[in-house]
Order: sequence, then structure tokens, then C-alpha cells
Amino acid sequence: MANVAEQANVPVWAGGESESREAAPTLDRLTSAIDADVCVIGLGGSGLTCIEALLEAGLPPSRVVGVDAATVASGAAGRNGGFLLAGTADFYHDAIAKFGHARARRLYQLTIDQIDEIGRETPAAVRRVGSLRIASSDEEGKDCAQHLAALCADGFPGEPYAGPEGEGLLVPTDCAFDPMLRCRLLACRVSDQGVRLFEHSPVVEIRPGQVRCAAGRVRCDRAIVAVDGGLARLLPELEPNARAARLQMLATAPTTEIMLPRPVYARWGYDYWQQLENGRVVLGGFRDLGGAAEWTDDATPSEPIQRLLEQFLRDGLHVRAPITHRWAATVSYSLNGLPLLVEVRPGVIATGAYSGTGNVIGALCGRAAARLALGERTEMVELLAA
Repeated sequence: MANVAEQANVPVWAGGESESREAAPTLDRLTSAIDADVCVIGLGGSGLTCIEALLEAGLPPSRVVGVDAATVASGAAGRNGGFLLAGTADFYHDAIAKFGHARARRLYQLTIDQIDEIGRETPAAVRRVGSLRIASSDEEGKDCAQHLAALCADGFPGEPYAGPEGEGLLVPTDCAFDPMLRCRLLACRVSDQGVRLFEHSPVVEIRPGQVRCAAGRVRCDRAIVAVDGGLARLLPELEPNARAARLQMLATAPTTEIMLPRPVYARWGYDYWQQLENGRVVLGGFRDLGGAAEWTDDATPSEPIQRLLEQFLRDGLHVRAPITHRWAATVSYSLNGLPLLVEVRPGVIATGAYSGTGNVIGALCGRAAARLALGERTEMVELLAA
């Protein structure tokens, strides 16, 4: 294997053949003092969905500002595995046991509805193919059966599966998607409406009435921090419940060695892979085998995890195609597996800590954060606070 340190750490979603490259907006750096009603910090999936929700609530586009430390979808929002999964970070039957039946069921339904909404908003980025959960042991096979039984008992779609990938269950409401393309499309949409978006504008201070960036500042009534991996860096008071972790991935050149029609979750969700429409195989996981080293906010691929990924690619999936991309992302894990959605300081709302599954529930939280900033406690706020 080539030295991981020599890899560019660029996700496959940013590749030259991806539609997301053409959709990338050109945004300025914030270098002056500006005024707004609401400043949204983080231009990933949750932050951009939050901005859309602010506009839907009637806020004039000229009174909304969005800033990002790097570029649109440069964090976990554009560096993940491209799964749209219903539910929370826990499998459905585990969520019932942990959070109660009514609460888990409502959260699951809301995420199914949000997947549909994402498909309507950005159809070019979404493939409605379902997802597989594949058992890696007899014990996990029994757990898959319990997972499926809980879904079916509550009327949610699911069916047993046995095929080339292995045995487990098929969840037809899940999707595959291009996460960077979605974010870039959303950024272009709100920017075209008149929202002021700024890249390369890292936030150095958040206080009531002001968000100060490295070279400029936003005077605002309310600020919404919609980031994941860097949540505790921006708001240290959240650190006990927003622990940073590194997730790593790789991708291959297009190949016909295998045919994977839908994304696969395996080994209790620690490992995941899919095949893109152009034939590339995208693989991530093995964080649990990296030990304490993977509890970090360093979003640089590491040699041990990349070696495990490559070994599974060759020996588990039997793919010999050359590896073209290796990358990592930083996310945050909460103590109970549910996201954070709170007012941490007067006029400062925070959402994040999606525990590795933020593509869908993060969008829900972004919408709820917008409403919370406008003085409305939505159902999502109540469900996460219960």
C-alpha cells in the first residue's frame, strides 16, 4: 500500500467525473462586518437545510448569512459514505429498547419522511435503491431478525434478504446519494435567492449578537451552529456530549468485478460499502478496530485503518481494481446516540453529534434548529429532549 500520508485526502464525491464538481458554487471569504437576523455556521447538509427552513419560515434571504471554515460540504457532510438511512444511530429495535416505543417509532417515521423530502429537493443526487444490513456472524443474524421483526410489527417496510452480499435484511425506504452534490445544489439554490454565503471564513468567537470570523464578523440576533465534528471546538460546553471521532474511507477505479445494486451495512454497522453508478466501489469502516487513536478531530487518513480497509476490499469483497481515493472525516458522537439540538447560550442554537449517521437526521435537526431560533419548539426538539 502506498504511504497514506501521500494521499490527497479528497473524497470520491469531489472527483472530476462527479456532477458535484460542476455544481460547486464560487463563494467569497468574509472580510468585513455585516448585519443579519440569523447567522448559520456550517455549510453542510444540516446547515444548508437550516437556511432553507429559515427562508420557508418567511425570513428575507438578505437577512440570512451562512459561513464555513473551509468550503461547502468540506466536512463530514461531503466526506461520508453516501447512505440515506432511516432511524437514529441505533438499529430500530435497539432504539425502541433505549428510547421507548412511541419515541423511537416517531423518530423513524420522521426520518423516512425526510428521505422522501431529500429526494424531492435534490433528485439528481439520490438513488432510490434501498439498503442492506448484512450479518457477519450467527449472533448478528439473530439480531437482524429482531431488527426486521420490529420494523414489520410497526408497519415499516423491510424484508429478509439472502444474496451475493450475504444474509440479513433489506430496507427499501433507504437510499444511496452523492452527499457533496446535494450540498452544492442547496448552496447554489439559497445563494441564488439572495442568501449571503461565505467560505474560508473560520469562526473564532460566538457570543450573543455577534459571530466573529478570522477576517470579518456578522452582527446578528441569533446564531445557529450546524456542524458535527467540530461542534465541541466551537462550543466547549458541549464537549462531554459531543466526542469527536474519525471515520475513514477509500474508493476504487470503476470495475465490473462485482455488482452491488444498493448500499451495504455490515458488522453491526461498523463497516459499509456501495458501488456507484460509474462502477467505483466505495468502502468505509473499521473505526472500532482503531482503538483510542480514532477518537480524534484529526481528519487525516491513518495507516492502520486504511490497511484494514484495503485488506477487506481485496479479501472480503474480492475487488482488485486500483484504489484511487483515500479520505477521512471528523464526526461527533453523543452519549446516548441522539443528536444535540439545544440553545447553548442566549440566542445561540447548536445542532450536531449525529453519531455517524447525520445525512438524514441532520437535515431534520437543521430544520428544527431554524424554527427554534425563531422561537418555536418543534416536535423534533421535544423528541430529542424527552
